[in-house]
Amino acid sequence: MRVLIVEDDPLLGPGLQTGLGQDGYAADWVRSAEPAEHALRIEHFDVMVLDLGLPGRDGLALLRDLRRRGIDLPVLILTARDGVAAKVAGLDAGADDYLVKPFDLDELSARIRALLRRRSGQTTSLFQVGDLVLNTALREATLRGESLNLSPKEFALLETLIACADRVVPRARLQASTYGWRDGIESNALEVHIHNLRGKLGKERILTIRGVGYRLVSEPSP
Repeated sequence: MRVLIVEDDPLLGPGLQTGLGQDGYAADWVRSAEPAEHALRIEHFDVMVLDLGLPGRDGLALLRDLRRRGIDLPVLILTARDGVAAKVAGLDAGADDYLVKPFDLDELSARIRALLRRRSGQTTSLFQVGDLVLNTALREATLRGESLNLSPKEFALLETLIACADRVVPRARLQASTYGWRDGIESNALEVHIHNLRGKLGKERILTIRGVGYRLVSEPSP
């Protein structure tokens, strides 16, 4: 899943990027409102982590502008502003969650997972499609009760595919949800990871929809 971090602190921004990356997210970092808007125009993100005290236009103004334009991206405010009035203003402006600094990275990651579950209509961290089960909280996957040894990229791909089971996921969406700006992406990288996933799940589990993308099927053909 792809996370956009909007944070002006030169230490916290990269720290969040690295920490969320280790937790399995493709995380990108910008330091102010304008590059955040540019990133949202040209890339797909699943959630945004937003600081309020940004240089120039603050985070609250950015959030209001996004909601006014109908952009419904889940937004988690991460800020040092801990007063009740600030929390009320952030939530009323359209934030989906509000976390005060200092914070624990595990809590931040759990709150992001909760936003993503809500977005996909899930009530738990478990995705189950037939005999395939994915636990996003534990970063574990099993097939017919047996643990799967997945690389971080494979897990990220499977997470996107299983959330859209039996529906076609465009190639661009899969790539955007899996790779951040820091990743060096080779032209056939997505195909390589799909090939490796098929080797672990069975080649009939993930179908290629030529010219469009891929589809994870809940009942693969024998």
